[in-house]
Amino acid sequence: MRREEYIQILDGTHPGHGRTIAILHQGLIVASGLAISLETIPNLPNWAYTALFGFESMVVAVFVIEYLARVVCAPRPFRYIFSFWGIVDLLSCLPALLIVQQQWAAIRSLRLLRLVRLLKLLHANRALMRLELALAESRGELLVFAFLAGIILYIAGVGIFIFEHDVQPEAFSSIPKSLWWAVVSFTTVGYGDMYPVTAEGRLFTTFILFIGLGVIAVPTAIITTSLINTDLKETIEKEVEEEIGEIEREVRKDLAPLKRKPTRRP
Repeated sequence: MRREEYIQILDGTHPGHGRTIAILHQGLIVASGLAISLETIPNLPNWAYTALFGFESMVVAVFVIEYLARVVCAPRPFRYIFSFWGIVDLLSCLPALLIVQQQWAAIRSLRLLRLVRLLKLLHANRALMRLELALAESRGELLVFAFLAGIILYIAGVGIFIFEHDVQPEAFSSIPKSLWWAVVSFTTVGYGDMYPVTAEGRLFTTFILFIGLGVIAVPTAIITTSLINTDLKETIEKEVEEEIGEIEREVRKDLAPLKRKPTRRP
């Protein structure tokens, strides 16, 4: 078996064994997430802690073996190691230090690295790949709207500071603090910790909310359009490949008699 096939098996894209390995792999990640939650339950019996520790050791061993296999089988190992998914795979293996070195168990923050395994559920997901392609195609438009959103946020922070600072000097004490109100209002969350009380501030907030809805809706439409175009492109490419394959089969069938050796005449 070639190295590329091992990568396909680990990614779940291999036609023979990929689906089974992908289901087992994702099930192990979900079970690991549940184990992390169970460890926080107080007054668990000792056998439960022992079982969870054994399960954690097994999970870490599986991910360490997977990471080493990906490094060995990757066409460009260093490119994989420093890629996004390579770093995610490495971070999911780092909690092994807590098992090998028990005195490091006091470093509780390292346990958070186990949550990185949940990101592996997104790896080799076709829907995520389509979303990645759609974001790449609409990158320019999204950058433009991100720039506009930043400008509008700053204008909103400055505006609400001008209208509300004199009336609410504690809530709107500065423009940087007013930017928090702008972000909350722009995203239509509205925590209620900061809100305008003057007529001018409320009128200004009304305009900001409508602008915020528009700025949020436009990128959503752009990404949706890119997703539709990506799906359409994949469908067309698949149909073209099938037609080309059918044409190749017909041509080979027509050329088959010509390749036969001519029989000698007596």
